[in-house]
Order: sequence, then structure tokens, then C-alpha cells
Amino acid sequence: MGCLFRIIKSFIVVSLFVIILVLARGFLFYKDALDKTPLSVKVSEITSNSNYVTIDNISDSMKKFIVTVEDKRFYTHSGIDITAIVSSMISNLSVGYYKYGGSTITQQLAKNMYFSNDKNITRKIAEMFTAFKIEREYSKDKILEMYLNQIYFGHGYYGINSASYGYFGVSPKDLTRYQSSLLAGIPQSPSMYDLKIKNKSMGKRYSVVLKNLLKNGDITIDEVKKFEDDYKAS
Repeated sequence: MGCLFRIIKSFIVVSLFVIILVLARGFLFYKDALDKTPLSVKVSEITSNSNYVTIDNISDSMKKFIVTVEDKRFYTHSGIDITAIVSSMISNLSVGYYKYGGSTITQQLAKNMYFSNDKNITRKIAEMFTAFKIEREYSKDKILEMYLNQIYFGHGYYGINSASYGYFGVSPKDLTRYQSSLLAGIPQSPSMYDLKIKNKSMGKRYSVVLKNLLKNGDITIDEVKKFEDDYKAS
């Protein structure tokens, strides 16, 4: 019994050491990135882009739908969503490999600002530290605004302004609820969900998006049927 206790104790000590080491490496990676380019400079670069649109000039449906689909607890978390992280870990274990991310809108913004898409733990920790800093210094609406201006919507369209005009020929403020529902499903995998190449993957993804929007109370069952008909007819 004493031997088993020592083994468990040693395992806990080693595990804690590894966790501290990983956190330290991630923090140093984060610090180095922001020392090279401060957050305020990154924000200035984003907001000074000629294609940038403020949140008041983005339709309410687009703002609401993207939050529901990408990060439904966006307005209540402080940069990371523990519930989503645990859920993604369970999902990854069930499929046997890294498939589901669990990243918040703030984390995605942090990644687009500073980091690559490499799936390694050091980058992920650095991304989390950056997300915390973004949340401390900017409002939720400003974060959502920057995210929508940074995210890739496929087919070469970076940002909501390019995507709105590119796919539908309208400004972000004039996006309809149907158009917003289509765009909200793309950021998860822009290369797969290109609206101009409507393949089977896009159809499946759109069904999931509509189910999530319906479950969250953002759209009605009548809208689901109409949107599905419009999608098939387009």
C-alpha cells in the first residue's frame, strides 16, 4: 500500500511539473510575440485596413448567428470557454485524434493576430494568454468587430466586408438573415465550405448551423424550412 501511495505521489509531482513547464513555455511564447508587436499596434493595423467595417455597420443577424455558431458563451467567458474545452477533449478522445478545437472567438482572433495554425500545446497556451489580454483591454463588441474583419470566409474573402460583397453583392449591414446563416457556417473550415462550390460537405455543415440557430432561438422552424429551400434552389 505504501509503495502504491509513493507511485501515485510521484505521478502527481511529475504531472504538476510538466503542467508548469508547458504553461511557462506558452507564456514565454506569448510574451515574445507581444514584445515584438504590442497588441495596440496589431489592433491599429487591423482597424486601419481600408476594408474594415465597424460593428454598427454589420447586420444584427450576422453578429448574432456567428456568436451562436462559433462561440455561444462569448459574452459570458473571459477569453476561454472551459465547458467547450472539456467537451472538445472528450470528442477528440472518442475519435482517437485531434479534430475538435473548442476555441473561443477571442482565441481565434488571437491566433489570427499572432500565431500559426500549428496544432501544438505551446502555441495553444500562448493563444490563451493573448486571449486573456485582449479581453482585459477591449470590449466584447470590439473583439467581435475585429474578429469579423479578420476571419477567412473562403474563396479568397478575408473579413466580412469582402465576403458580403463577394458572395452576395451587398454591404455587411444589409446582409439578410438567410445570407447571415450561410456565412456563419464557413469559418470552421473555409476550404471545405466555399459557397461558390456548394459540395456535400457544405450542405451537411449548413444543416448543422440551422439546427444550432434553431436550438438557440435565433431562427424559427419556418425560417429553417425556407432557408433550406432557398439553399437547394440557389
